[in-house]
Amino acid sequence: MEPSVVTEAVTWQGTGLLSATVLLPLAGAIFIALFLRERRLVRGFALVVITVDLLLSLLVFALYDSSEGGYQLVDRFANWIPFLKAEYHLGVDGISAPLVLLAGLLGAAAVWASWHIEERAKEYFMWLLVLQTAVMGVFTSLDFLLFFIFWELELVPMFFLISVWGSGRREYSAMKFLIFTLTGSAFMLVGILVLYFSAGTFSIVELTATAEAAKLLIPAGLVFAFLFVGFAIKLPVWPLHTWLPDAHTDAPTAVSVMLAGVLLKMGGYGIIRINVAMFPDVTRDIAWLLATLGVINVLYGAMVTLRQTDLKRLVAFSSISHMGYVLLGVASLGTVGLTGAALQMFTHGTITGLLFLLVGLVYDKAHTRHIGDLGGLASRMPFVASVFLVAGLASLGLPGLSGFVAEVLVFLGAFPVWGLATVLGAFGIVVAAGYILWMIQRCFFGPARERFAHIGDATLVEMIPVVALVAAIVVVGVYPRILTDVLTTGVSEILTASFGLG
Repeated sequence: MEPSVVTEAVTWQGTGLLSATVLLPLAGAIFIALFLRERRLVRGFALVVITVDLLLSLLVFALYDSSEGGYQLVDRFANWIPFLKAEYHLGVDGISAPLVLLAGLLGAAAVWASWHIEERAKEYFMWLLVLQTAVMGVFTSLDFLLFFIFWELELVPMFFLISVWGSGRREYSAMKFLIFTLTGSAFMLVGILVLYFSAGTFSIVELTATAEAAKLLIPAGLVFAFLFVGFAIKLPVWPLHTWLPDAHTDAPTAVSVMLAGVLLKMGGYGIIRINVAMFPDVTRDIAWLLATLGVINVLYGAMVTLRQTDLKRLVAFSSISHMGYVLLGVASLGTVGLTGAALQMFTHGTITGLLFLLVGLVYDKAHTRHIGDLGGLASRMPFVASVFLVAGLASLGLPGLSGFVAEVLVFLGAFPVWGLATVLGAFGIVVAAGYILWMIQRCFFGPARERFAHIGDATLVEMIPVVALVAAIVVVGVYPRILTDVLTTGVSEILTASFGLG
């Protein structure tokens, strides 16, 4: 007989490492709001907090034992909300541990990239730290209610960061982002509530084992659809992608880094962790649709990217294209393809985060992002030009850099199942080579323009996050096992538990 929720003891389990990783940035934001005023102190304190959080995320990744598998470093506060049977439940597995590391790395890069912020610096760094807690919480939550709270928390700082510190049509872009994401959240909430009222639990662990077998209030396919819409908007999946280019174009550099590098990955993570793991039969039935949408994302995004004249919009549309490979890998429903999809989320995060950092440096010094107005910048900004070339080559999948490994795994996993879709998706690399190399040639090579004679290269402070991301791209490209061993463990557990596959 189960104990009454009234008399059940409140218990805590865990070391607190994950809780510290998730909640430290929030604690730092509260401290800034209450006690700090001077801009120099605010940014210095924010840098200390985010650096410690990066170290904690590195520790989480290092301590995860891929040979053991399962959820590890679990923090659990049982009976958190007794009448809902909700728990404070955090943990990481082979899929989420690398994403925690990604969030830590890009969060630190975002704070470094914000060193020059002067307008309302206190509020800016406060919201940036709150955003860090939100994304960390999404990747570690094992309770659906807690997952949804962190998912919604991310909206608040993003709205203010774009609408207050953005450029161009910043209010329009912030509101468009909010409307799209809230719409997706509404669909997702319906799916979560159906699962809760059907199975009587918010536990993601329990629902993974019982969701599709439970007597759901509505058909499993409909629950899958409600959840998928919420994740598809965030990924984003065509035709639910239109908020992304506007948000990127008008957001500050650091916010674009977080948006492309981490927030989009929340959608891919949700599809793998929730849709695939909880609804394997539905996923198998509509895998053809996932493959089709993936190919559309790849080709549509690549073709539209070719037409862009603004550097930021070019990188934004390229993100839509590259996220199509995540769907293609998921549609394979095999270890290799799903590992490729999960790795694509990590590698795309570092590559696109680096590209947005570099675009921000170009804009800060040249005061334009219009490709037609640029040219010959390599002689004025040799460091930025060199790293831009590395990031561009990584984006188009050059061997030896991280983008190549992820895309090859996706193709190898998807081709035996979806041959035509894989061939069409591979054509996206050809188009990517076109827009990346053409953009670099027009911006950095050719005769130097007189109007840029006064500009200089990146400063030491600006180089630090850039070098860190280049290191991550090269390390994963040269030694991909540092991630693939961990990711394969997580993917294999999902396939074994849900599909009976290894």
